[in-house]
Amino acid sequence: MVLSHVQDGTRDGDAAAAVLIVYAHPHPGRSIANRLLLDAVRDLDGLRVQSLYDLYPDFSIDVEAERRLLEQARLVVWQHPLYWYSVPALLQLWFEEVLGRGWAYGEAQHALAGKDCLWVATTGASADAYTAAGEHGHPFSAFVPPIEQTARFCGMHWLEPLITHGAHAQDARAPRARAADYRARLQRYLDGHG
Repeated sequence: MVLSHVQDGTRDGDAAAAVLIVYAHPHPGRSIANRLLLDAVRDLDGLRVQSLYDLYPDFSIDVEAERRLLEQARLVVWQHPLYWYSVPALLQLWFEEVLGRGWAYGEAQHALAGKDCLWVATTGASADAYTAAGEHGHPFSAFVPPIEQTARFCGMHWLEPLITHGAHAQDARAPRARAADYRARLQRYLDGHG
């Protein structure tokens, strides 16, 4: 599945998108849950999707272009599958390069201050795997602080994450229900900040 960086009625030079989804899936064609999530929201007015692995397959990020989009957005969504209890490699690089000192944080520079941030992640394992007795040995909340602190360090307002567990399950009912929740949540946000 190839996603253009120009999405959903927003073109370079057009009105800014209120919601910017920074999407990082190394294998979007194999995704079930993330595809359902994106399909549920992609037609919302005022939303733009930046598919990092489609845009930057060589990991050469256009930092200035990414920053311009971030400056225009009110809500920044980081959407991705969980990789080794964190974000995929390209999103980590995006954090390091785009959210740089002197722009996103540092002396008198807080370009993202006051913006909202929503973390939308999928896991292959069930929610039960994220318990002290489960496969991963910790509740899922143990893996949230690095992502949350990234947003907070940049002065962003951290919103309650939307996590979809069991993305590898054969039964897509739970991801479909979560996708409906995602759409409703973004629509409410757009209605309130239009």
